[in-house]
Amino acid sequence: MGVIAQRTFNTAYIWLDTAFLVLFCVLLFLSKRKLTLLFALCGGVLYFLVDYGIFHLLTHSRTIEGGSMFWVLLWMSMSYGITNFAWIWLALRKDERFAEWTALILLWWLACPMLAGMFGNAPEITIARTTGAYHGFMALFLFLSYLAVIGWNIFQKEKKYRFRILWLIAIGVAVQFGWEFSLLIGGIRSSGIVEMAEKLRVLVVNSLLETNLGLPAIYCIYLFISRKVGENLEKLPAAGFLTRLEENNAKRYFAEKKAPLQGE
Repeated sequence: MGVIAQRTFNTAYIWLDTAFLVLFCVLLFLSKRKLTLLFALCGGVLYFLVDYGIFHLLTHSRTIEGGSMFWVLLWMSMSYGITNFAWIWLALRKDERFAEWTALILLWWLACPMLAGMFGNAPEITIARTTGAYHGFMALFLFLSYLAVIGWNIFQKEKKYRFRILWLIAIGVAVQFGWEFSLLIGGIRSSGIVEMAEKLRVLVVNSLLETNLGLPAIYCIYLFISRKVGENLEKLPAAGFLTRLEENNAKRYFAEKKAPLQGE
């Protein structure tokens, strides 16, 4: 049985969120996280290609009331594409300011629906999609993605060259759950669904599946790119893929960069 993922919001929500996205991108740029910014923008484009090209044009699983399908999906894709992919990249690189970026994103996801509610006269838009046409393919992709890294780990004798599978799953689930939960609490997600059990089903299924399915591939992309390019887009001495995997496995969250001692 398919899951109906539905959102209802007013136009003020779109404009407020767009302003936040501009601020968020500026902060990434000024803090010299330019590689994260580029990856986030690519994530927004990818989301749009999937949402408009596949979910709407190919499977016809999208419906909308009160707005333009193209423009609403473009905004939605850039909104959650930019924030999701930025958060994923920062999580994968174990950014020293990861807590601050996480708080910024989550607090906005929670605050935006409430701020938009102050503009009660703004026109409302309802957009929905049914997932029966593609969730099976998503589940297959999820299984094959993790099967690949599980197989790698089974036959990799050296622990330092193994993927941290539970860590990848935690990132994939957490990023999707963060905004699914925020949308539910803010009255945006599943607004037309009466039964709480069905609302929770949408939350759980989407959180476990929709972003998580791509984490192994995204992590490989991160390792491949970051072995040659730094966060400020500076060129780095090329390192091997396994060397980069070993380095990232050894790195810890919230580890501040140590300033050199005087005379060094």
